[in-house]
Amino acid sequence: MNNRLPQLHEGHAPITLHQLFRDALEAYDDWVDGGETPTVYFQGMPIVLDVVFDHMRGCTDILPNNMVSAITERLTKPWSSDSPLDEMTFSTAARIMCVLIRKRELRRTGSDINAFIRRFEKLRSDHVDR
Repeated sequence: MNNRLPQLHEGHAPITLHQLFRDALEAYDDWVDGGETPTVYFQGMPIVLDVVFDHMRGCTDILPNNMVSAITERLTKPWSSDSPLDEMTFSTAARIMCVLIRKRELRRTGSDINAFIRRFEKLRSDHVDR
């Protein structure tokens, strides 16, 4: 799938990307455990959540407070920053969401070590069968 999302301009995203980010947060909330990573739609084109969040990793725009709450409630440690207003950028939020998606996908598919063990056992059994 080609990434046809608008590019950031000097760290700033168009409002359509801000809205897509919000849609991706909502889709993450609706994600049923065990299911495939959800998609959102941008101009009729389906885009997987991690593509949206990864695209916004360089965005220096300040995240609206309602989205900050949606992000911080997922954290295991309280959010704090050096900013006197305790602001969060889209970049920070995107990085957090990328980690949360990876963790959730690992829970769904099993850990990396389990995948390695399954692959090793398959290679070993293929070798024994020869």
